[in-house]
Amino acid sequence: MHRLLDDERIAAYEGDLGRERIKRAAETLLSRVRLSGDGVSFDGMIESLARDLERLRLTSFQRPVINATGIILHTNLGRAPLGADALAAIADLGGRYSNLEYDLETGERGSRYTAIAEVLRDVTGAEDGLVVNNCAAAVLLVLDTFAKGREVIVARNQLVEIGGGFRIPDMLERSGATLVEVGTTNRIYLEDFKRALSPRSALVLRTHASNYRMEGFVHEPAPAELAELGRRAGVPVVEDLGSGALADLAEFGVAHERTVQDAVNDGMSLVTFSGDKLLGGPQAGIIVGRAPLIARLKNNPLLRALRADKMALAGLCATLDSYRNGSWRREIPIYQMLGATLGELRDRAAAYVAALPSAEMLESDAYVGGGSLPESRIASVAVAIATPKPQMLAAALRRGDPAVVARIEYDRLLIDLRAVMPDEDAKAIAAIAASLQ
Repeated sequence: MHRLLDDERIAAYEGDLGRERIKRAAETLLSRVRLSGDGVSFDGMIESLARDLERLRLTSFQRPVINATGIILHTNLGRAPLGADALAAIADLGGRYSNLEYDLETGERGSRYTAIAEVLRDVTGAEDGLVVNNCAAAVLLVLDTFAKGREVIVARNQLVEIGGGFRIPDMLERSGATLVEVGTTNRIYLEDFKRALSPRSALVLRTHASNYRMEGFVHEPAPAELAELGRRAGVPVVEDLGSGALADLAEFGVAHERTVQDAVNDGMSLVTFSGDKLLGGPQAGIIVGRAPLIARLKNNPLLRALRADKMALAGLCATLDSYRNGSWRREIPIYQMLGATLGELRDRAAAYVAALPSAEMLESDAYVGGGSLPESRIASVAVAIATPKPQMLAAALRRGDPAVVARIEYDRLLIDLRAVMPDEDAKAIAAIAASLQ
């Protein structure tokens, strides 16, 4: 045991894993060797233990990753990186006490939603707002508050399934609501909704198509028409936008994505959306809309189980404030990435080519990603690394420090620079050079 622990190849893991974890891994290895009855050399045991420790190192903690895939909102890599203001707010309020639920004016208990509601009103134009821990929770809270034991009308083409097996019909069933489907798969009319309305109707729900598109012989009523129908019938119309864009992506050469402001201006009673996708903030589910409806949501006991914590609220408030003061283009990383010109990306790629003899610059397509815009492309620049075994190089880069996650295309390993931050270039170049040795 002492020989194993003192070997320099094993001792190198102490900084990451600690001696006790390494000792437990070594005990497991020795037990495995004894039970197998096979003769194993000391060097063989060292190699096996080192592999075990490397797996532990890669899976024990979250680690920073350089995203060279070209997918800006990469669900598996944490979606939107936070801006400097959001990180500063999280560090400041997370490391000390705050007035999270304390009214400094009166000295009495306050609400954690006061500050965030104010900035949501300013940014979206809605009457009021509320924040929970993710968008699925936002939808669940709305259904639980208004539709338990009643009917929710949904167009047949919007009964979608998104990542992780999240299905709209399943969510309705779990909430205790009854689903009423209207229209056909490809064509839905306002009359379909009119016929479905009844005294049991609690909500009309409009959901984002997420990661699929339908083209050709299709039709659906305009959102404003649907909102007006709900207003006349006294039935709230709720829209789940998913990604929650607060800016027009057409500015960046990307297809226009319906914004929260669009939904509010169309008269939606409530709008739900995410904080960590196109909004560019921390994970959160946001609900904005009519003040009396938001008040009912706040009175639902389920809210306590779904509420956002102080650090998410701090980061989200700082992110939203950049929209309020007009600094979002330069403050929010995903919009820095979308706004980078091809000339800027080529200049950065040239540094890779100069430092890596096996590298070549080429044009590529990056993607916005994030579920709602998986096929929305944006022109980009990539660095292709010449190697006979791109899969092995990709694996070596993932195991590096920092980890670099690239993509393989036409048997070439590509480092797409659209989602790589400029201050990560030197680290990425060093990681690639080390993996090529």
